[in-house]
Amino acid sequence: MTIPNTNCVANQFPINKLSDLLRNEIAAAGFTEVLTFALCSREDVADNLGKNIKDVDAVHIANPKTLDFQVGRTTLLPGVLRTISNNLNMPLPLRLFEISDVMFCDKTKDVQARNERHICAVNFSTSSGFEIIQGLLDRIMQLLEVPFSKSANGYHIQATNDPTYFTGRCANVMYKGCVIGKIGVLHPDVINKFEINNPCAAFEINLEPML
Repeated sequence: MTIPNTNCVANQFPINKLSDLLRNEIAAAGFTEVLTFALCSREDVADNLGKNIKDVDAVHIANPKTLDFQVGRTTLLPGVLRTISNNLNMPLPLRLFEISDVMFCDKTKDVQARNERHICAVNFSTSSGFEIIQGLLDRIMQLLEVPFSKSANGYHIQATNDPTYFTGRCANVMYKGCVIGKIGVLHPDVINKFEINNPCAAFEINLEPML
């Protein structure tokens, strides 16, 4: 056996360290973490969210063995909603979150795709509970020491329209002048397509700009 001449000290990737710290804090806020598949159906990533698959920069799987694993997920929301639809017998409210990677087609990369670390949280109850979801977003930003402000170093929400969310109840999450995600009350059509019987509020943001 040859002993190396130098020693190396391993260190956690910054994005993984941030993810682990946030997991603990979000769990302490009363949310339960879920882990869902990185692959999903075309319907879940597009049609069921009110979008056209042609407008989604999804990585498509060649010759998929099952309709449930046709594309790489571009959002964590479908997986969390599927988890809710499979646990409708649980007492309300159901407050779930996931911190994982999503993937997008990217022709500038040598592998033609890129990953992003996202965080998604959903409140499922007899009412939408938008204030619960916005409160969690504010708590995350507080932990990251990002002030609620339209200044260069702050974050704020800006009204927008998105087919996934109820009209007039959706906003972009802005950070340093850029859109990093969305927050709002899910559209009734989306809720019905995932076979959910109560309103939901959700947000999903990209964590990588926070590093």
